[in-house]
Amino acid sequence: QFQLAVPVAVVFAPGSVPGDLPRPLPFRDVQETEIPVNLRTTVTTRYETIYRSTTAQEEAALEAATAREADAALHPLQDASLGSLTMYVVPETSSLLPQGISVYVGKHRSALVRAGGGLAALRARLQQLTQVMSFTVSSITAALSDRVPDGQLGPDARRHLKSSLGYEITFSLLNPDPKSHAVDWDIEDAVNRYVQPVLDKLSLVANFSVDSQILYYAVLGVTPRFDKESSSFLLSAHSLPHVINPVEARLGSSAASLYPVLNFLLYVPERSHSPLYIQDKDGAPVSTNAFHSPRWGGIMVYNVEAPASPQASLPLHVDVDMVRVMEVFLAQLRLLFGLSREELPPEFLLESAGNDGLADWELDRLLWAHTVENIATVSTTLTSLAQLLDKIGNIVIKDDVASEVYRAVASAQRAVAELAVGHLHSAFQASKEAVTSSERAFFDPSLLHLLYFPDDQKFAIYIPLFLPMAVPILLSLAKIVRETRQRKKEPTKVD
Repeated sequence: QFQLAVPVAVVFAPGSVPGDLPRPLPFRDVQETEIPVNLRTTVTTRYETIYRSTTAQEEAALEAATAREADAALHPLQDASLGSLTMYVVPETSSLLPQGISVYVGKHRSALVRAGGGLAALRARLQQLTQVMSFTVSSITAALSDRVPDGQLGPDARRHLKSSLGYEITFSLLNPDPKSHAVDWDIEDAVNRYVQPVLDKLSLVANFSVDSQILYYAVLGVTPRFDKESSSFLLSAHSLPHVINPVEARLGSSAASLYPVLNFLLYVPERSHSPLYIQDKDGAPVSTNAFHSPRWGGIMVYNVEAPASPQASLPLHVDVDMVRVMEVFLAQLRLLFGLSREELPPEFLLESAGNDGLADWELDRLLWAHTVENIATVSTTLTSLAQLLDKIGNIVIKDDVASEVYRAVASAQRAVAELAVGHLHSAFQASKEAVTSSERAFFDPSLLHLLYFPDDQKFAIYIPLFLPMAVPILLSLAKIVRETRQRKKEPTKVD
């Protein structure tokens, strides 16, 4: 039974305090809601809110010219612990927020909210804001998707990658026509500039390794359709699933990997199929000319401009615009980790994460989901192990396996306890330790069920071996018994 506690601070700037507050500032308030997952699992969410006035330093920070500057100035003054949220309520006439904007969500763990409409309206806005910055019912049910009935899952629940201790990211350049195109891409610089900042932020979640490769003569496996009107080739939405299997056979990255592999493919079409465009389900061209596959990765088609003169020498030298490519791949990476920003009301303004690629509250959102998923995974693994032990009565449990099981249970219990008091970071670390210990116990070589045979199999194996030896022994014993009985029956001679 999960209990997720979120510490929230609602800070009122001068002139923003509603007149219908139930008690004088400061005061605490707790709101609980229950999310039923299935008959045996429920998730209780607790928003532990403290309402208070601004300090002198916070008032000075809120006098900044723009919301972005105020957010940067407020960042050192607020609670920096993972999972905590700070909402600053500014007066209705404040010029910090642009016209028509009532909520500004910053890059860190705070937001600016315009006052107005009394306490009930403010609470409704704050509740909407906490859903954006911490977790939603859909994000928690997606984390527990293995336990949720299919009818209750949203359309994106199976898109996100499962929680893992590590991920491998592979960037592949596919050049099916090297005779016509000599493609050059500066992937190392692009990864360092655009991908690495995001992975540095995500390093708290898991370990990442990045590699790249160029594959020649690698075709998509689907013949595109030629469109006379646009003089181009088209890949329709229903043919996209058939693109992945032939390409995946050439990648070879997932064969030797212990962790999930994310594949990002840049495909330069051959000259006979250029230009190549991807269509959506409605037949309209996709603006990015790319698509992604849930829990697998993404593919982008990069068209090369035809040479101005037909006598141009081949192969054509192509310099890939890595900014355009990385924009698409980073958007796909966010989708795969469930970090896509949902549709928000027009009065909400979300600050761009900038070079970090990831806001602090987005990282928290990911940690909430992964912590819950890790604890559920440990529960499932240990239940499976217990069922295995019940089925095989003569199995031997070594001391090191037993200690891993005890450690997994203790870590999972600690993670649940830390979640209940709102300590997200320590809860996530404990859940990772629990997953590691439970996997070590479950996959220990000494527990391989093939090492242990049921009794009926033992009889089936050993009877053919011992029966031929046992027959003469049994016959000899029977003969000895008969002779002994005959001796007893014979009368003894007495002189």
